[in-house]
Amino acid sequence: MSDVLIDNVRHVWRDYLEMCKPRVVLLMLMCATVGMFLSVPGAVSPNIILYGLLGIALVAASAAAVNHIADAQIDLRMARTQDRPVASGRVSASQGLVFAGITGAAGFVILYYLVNPLTALLNLASWIGYGLVYTLYLKRATPQNIVIGGLFGAAPPLFGWTAVTNTVEPGALLLVLIIYAWTPPHFWALALDRKAEYEQVDVPMLPITHGEAYTRRQILFYTLILLVCSVLPFSIGMSGWPYLIAALALGAVFVFWAVALFKKQVKSAPIRTFRYSITYLTLLFLALLVDHYLPGVT
Repeated sequence: MSDVLIDNVRHVWRDYLEMCKPRVVLLMLMCATVGMFLSVPGAVSPNIILYGLLGIALVAASAAAVNHIADAQIDLRMARTQDRPVASGRVSASQGLVFAGITGAAGFVILYYLVNPLTALLNLASWIGYGLVYTLYLKRATPQNIVIGGLFGAAPPLFGWTAVTNTVEPGALLLVLIIYAWTPPHFWALALDRKAEYEQVDVPMLPITHGEAYTRRQILFYTLILLVCSVLPFSIGMSGWPYLIAALALGAVFVFWAVALFKKQVKSAPIRTFRYSITYLTLLFLALLVDHYLPGVT
């Protein structure tokens, strides 16, 4: 009997963890961490790191849970998402809402009282933007959903920065700009690969409303914009030559995949572009962090 109970607890725990979209949250936390360390020349308080990342993670997990609940009917009709906890019925909508409420409230309280009110309010604004505005309206209303809603998902470096400085500064906004420019080619590459599924559930992604050729051009266009944005930290003296070399090298590979996608040179280019985009963002922000602590490079 105890073994059955333990097994059930494990399954429930895994379902709620899946609702948090842990891979997405981890990428957000990595970007937030870089924002923290880039905000000051020296060390960052361990308490700020601990409570800041914990609060940001909980608020992000709450927004992800809301997304699972709102998209349950869509997820049920798509092969890659039909086994998600809410869509499959393993977690009810009401249970999901309670979970989202508890995690979101806990994250906000931690940020407000243990970090600073500015970071808490910025996270709340992002939660409203992603969890409500994007998920409930933009996603189904316009093919520019990614462009408009991308700002909400681009904010983690700003959260990390304000957690340390309690101010919104140009350097933080530049990091947000980089992620904002990265978002369209990242998601539109996936939309090209999953076009049939999005079409089946009537989500107006760009390949469906404007065609694949137009989407490929837009991916290339935004990838070039991203390349320009990625060198701005060097241009304003925020980062040094090591970062610039890394940004150009990583960007060159991204452009290669965008061109291959545009010219239809590789059949698997959409999904490979999508996967590389995650690697790109991770390595780019790690390059920012390493460069920041290299002596005498700026």
